[in-house]
Amino acid sequence: MKTWARLSLYGLGIVLTFGGAYGVAGAVVPESTVDSWTGGDEMDEHGQDHGAESAVTTETTGTGPADSGLAGLALGAAGYELSSIDAPTQVGEAGELRFQVRDTSGAPVRQYTTAHEKDLHLIVVRADGSQFRHVHPELDETTGTWSTPWEWAAAGSYRVYADVTPAGAEESLTLSRTVQVAGDLDPVVPQPARSDQVDGFTVTVDGELVAGEASELTFTVTRDGEPVVALEPYLGAFGHLVALRDGDLAYLHVHAEGGDPEPGQTAGPEIAFAAQTPTAGRYLLYLDFQVDGQVRTAELVLDAAPGADPAGPESGPHPEEH
Repeated sequence: MKTWARLSLYGLGIVLTFGGAYGVAGAVVPESTVDSWTGGDEMDEHGQDHGAESAVTTETTGTGPADSGLAGLALGAAGYELSSIDAPTQVGEAGELRFQVRDTSGAPVRQYTTAHEKDLHLIVVRADGSQFRHVHPELDETTGTWSTPWEWAAAGSYRVYADVTPAGAEESLTLSRTVQVAGDLDPVVPQPARSDQVDGFTVTVDGELVAGEASELTFTVTRDGEPVVALEPYLGAFGHLVALRDGDLAYLHVHAEGGDPEPGQTAGPEIAFAAQTPTAGRYLLYLDFQVDGQVRTAELVLDAAPGADPAGPESGPHPEEH
């Protein structure tokens, strides 16, 4: 059974690197730098000044469409803003990740419109595309603070995305900030990969990305060489895809199109998406799928070829830059 989704990626920008160390494996943040870090502004109505106990939060771009107009590269849009991120500062330190979405007056938003079965989707990924996580925090409606248990598995510079629709907003928003986590750095360089194995499942992708053109991508899920036909609904669909452009982490959060799955309905082994990328370059794909009540994420990497009317050299990163 094929399930269709439409993917449109638009994004330019710059990801802040972690202390300039991404070109050197095993780099260490100087102790003086770590000592100087603070946790950003106090969280409104949360009653705490977290100071040095919080991971460092860095603004990405400006606060409105005029600053970027690109999904996932601004801390604010349409009159809403993502607060500083309160989180552990060190690798292996257990704690909570907390933040607020604020309106034009600076007050925390307390009511949201549900999208894909959740009021907020939190995506966290390191600047090199590794350490991807997709979770759903809990909202404290008395303070407007979102929180989820959190522990960093690796040091680096992370992009934190809040995909959310405040009540009364005309459309969903993807707000983001950059968070720095201290520790030994072991960077990776994404390479093209059409197959990934996770917990005994193999996920492959067929199709080619061409900049500026509609491209069909079909993901196939197998286990022990046999097709998996028991894909279960997850967030109201049989497949969930996050796509990021390597180099700037421009973001799109997509789901399969079509009607909502019926109770007890399953699908597989194929999940198909129609993809349209704005520029040639490398794209990082994260496919969430659910089997036997457990969600797994396959990570794949594709290069988009130049289209008939290729974008100029300033339009975005290209595979050869890696």
